[in-house]
Amino acid sequence: MTKKPNIEVYGTDQICASCVNAPSSKDTYEWLEAAISRKYKDQPFSISYIDIEKPLQDAKQQDYAERILEDEFFYPLVLVEGEVVGEGYIQLKPVYRELEKHGFTASE
Repeated sequence: MTKKPNIEVYGTDQICASCVNAPSSKDTYEWLEAAISRKYKDQPFSISYIDIEKPLQDAKQQDYAERILEDEFFYPLVLVEGEVVGEGYIQLKPVYRELEKHGFTASE
């Protein structure tokens, strides 16, 4: 593995109306961070939470925020190295699969 993968979680404080019984975006971010750290011990990654209702300086992040607000995507929206791996109700397997494409291996 040459560089640590970047994970982005887009969302807002308000729970997605279409995602009944799903955790909040912030809860999803914290849950993903903990789950990835447990499964892939000592394998560095960066994870960031992007609030789609706050002003964003990064053009790519602003584009995703606008697309979510225009209902192109549900939130939370999760990207690994720019690849969409989940939206709305997030599942771990697609996230893990994408991380493994970037050289991650599960800890014993």
